[in-house]
Amino acid sequence: MRREPRGRFWVEVGLAVVSAALFAITLLWHDWIEIVFGVDPDEGNGLVEVLVSASFLALTLLFAVFSRLEWRRGIAASR
Repeated sequence: MRREPRGRFWVEVGLAVVSAALFAITLLWHDWIEIVFGVDPDEGNGLVEVLVSASFLALTLLFAVFSRLEWRRGIAASR
């Protein structure tokens, strides 16, 4: 008998999807930070965009691992 995943699993999957989308947006549209916030913190050299992209990638991987662990915890609990 398989147990339905808990709400925590869905939150972690949702956060992984959102951070992956933001990672993709940052890779494809470099100037969104300047446009949205109205500031240019790195004065055009792109360092902030690289750091933001790396942060979103790290968050995506982290949330994916957490959701995988939650999924496996649900399977183990159903046995």
